Amino acid sequence: MSALLEVSGVSVSFDGFKAINNLSFSIGSAELRAIIGPNGAGKTTFMDIITGKTRPDEGRVVWGDLSRSLLDMSEAKIAQAGIGRKFQKPTVFEDQTVEENLVMALKNKRGPFSALFYKRSADDMTRVGELAEEINLSDRLRFKAGELSHGQKQWLEIGMLLAQDPQLLLVDEPAAGMTPSEREHTTALLVEAAKTCAVVVVEHDMEFVRRLNCRVTVLHEGAVLTEGSLDHVTSNQEVIDVYLGR
Repeated sequence: MSALLEVSGVSVSFDGFKAINNLSFSIGSAELRAIIGPNGAGKTTFMDIITGKTRPDEGRVVWGDLSRSLLDMSEAKIAQAGIGRKFQKPTVFEDQTVEENLVMALKNKRGPFSALFYKRSADDMTRVGELAEEINLSDRLRFKAGELSHGQKQWLEIGMLLAQDPQLLLVDEPAAGMTPSEREHTTALLVEAAKTCAVVVVEHDMEFVRRLNCRVTVLHEGAVLTEGSLDHVTSNQEVIDVYLGR
């Protein structure tokens, strides 16, 4: 199976500090992957490179069936190509309802005229209903996003990304600040999403990573230290030394 995303030999330095050091990584088209590593391991910079926020000094980042280079594309073009990113702090439109947030996120024509004359179609509202069910917010559609709990806002933002039919979803520390039941639903949501698109989860919480039950990539000093199941990587002596032993 060919990779959906292939990162090869990527390095980037900030003021002489090598944040990413000859990093190589690949993920298939419907795969769930967790990325762990100590603070400063390069996890955020890695996501910044994939989304076009940071340009590497060297290396290749190849995307999709057509093997396009993401390094030639703007952040907006990368998002349009099917890469969605969820930051740690949820960014939703607090004064709009859950339904309005999801409608705005749907993958429709985005030109000035289409936005001006946009009318919700029956198909759009069916899709919004499906998304609301998937993110566990069917009974909150009329609520303003600002009224939701922290965990529910996280789900809404994931729903808004899924509304754009991404091929790859990058999710940063989704479990932070959630209640146990919210975390459980978040696990189910990400596992379900990974049936139709690739999902990369950056997470510190080992219990949450264990629940995801997926391949784990360990980053250290801007490079991949090891990959495999959680049991495999957490029994690796180097991982214990640099990460778990702290």
